[in-house]
Amino acid sequence: MIRASGSAIRAVHRRDTGEATRLADEAGTALREAQDALGPFPAVAHAGFLSDAEKEYAEARLTMALVDGRPLPSAADLAVMAPSWLKGLAEAASELRRHLLDLLRAGELDRGEELLGVMDDAYAALVAVDLPDALTGGLRRTVDALRAVLERTRGDVTTTVLQTRLRASLDRAFSEQPLKSDPTPRR
Repeated sequence: MIRASGSAIRAVHRRDTGEATRLADEAGTALREAQDALGPFPAVAHAGFLSDAEKEYAEARLTMALVDGRPLPSAADLAVMAPSWLKGLAEAASELRRHLLDLLRAGELDRGEELLGVMDDAYAALVAVDLPDALTGGLRRTVDALRAVLERTRGDVTTTVLQTRLRASLDRAFSEQPLKSDPTPRR
């Protein structure tokens, strides 16, 4: 389940939607099987490994939705616990950094800036969750990590946008004024 979820996220970054969907479906099937098998054993089900798997599955599905610009599936839609969904959202927002950097390298600045806004919105929603860590499964640490990723990404986007504007200004300036060659050597 965790392997399929991670592979689905990598497929999203390769822009292979079909493979991402197939792998996420595979992870979802495995998750349902694990949940069903552990249903009669709540002590084992709540030991932590199932919630980690749920978080990975939620991260894959949420990453797919964020990259595609679709509405986010809810925790109920994904059949995961709320803390797993919240942590999955924080991780998915962090995953947007990789996708966003790929967009910037491809010159898709507008879409990159849109994704930065999506990351910012996810952070704003998650930082507003004011519940004890015992209830959220350590969400605060995950949100703190997202904040660091968000700030690095904001810096990268800002630098790229400013460099692009500077390049455009220089291109305009040089295209408006023909270069003059001075045959006289300088001393």
